[in-house]
Amino acid sequence: MTGRRWPAATGGPMARVGGGVVPRLSLLTRMCWGGTLLLAPRPVLRRLGRPSPLAVATLRVLGARHLVQAALLARRPAPAAFGVGAGVDGLHALTTVALAAVDRPQRRIALNDGAVAVVLMMLDLWTAGGPVAKEGR
Repeated sequence: MTGRRWPAATGGPMARVGGGVVPRLSLLTRMCWGGTLLLAPRPVLRRLGRPSPLAVATLRVLGARHLVQAALLARRPAPAAFGVGAGVDGLHALTTVALAAVDRPQRRIALNDGAVAVVLMMLDLWTAGGPVAKEGR
């Protein structure tokens, strides 16, 4: 197989966090979800809720946040960085639950986005070597 290799295969930055499937999955999932929210929030909202102007703007901001976080984690993929990212995702998941509790029209999109945040948090905790990684190994 030819082509560009993932940095861990060449001893690059991902080697610091094991360079395995989980860090890659975390980054790729975050990039795909973030790109989707930034570039095409309306189709997501049409499937899960109501595409109000505020909801579209909010999803674009969240998409940009995911892309910035992915870029930072790809640039400095130390376990501590993934731990901080997991904290950000955990806080985001809590805010989506709060939104779902007070805004019925946005409940479905909030809970779905919160579920994605929890998945990303778990992947980042695994990569950071946190409780999820210790229990699963």
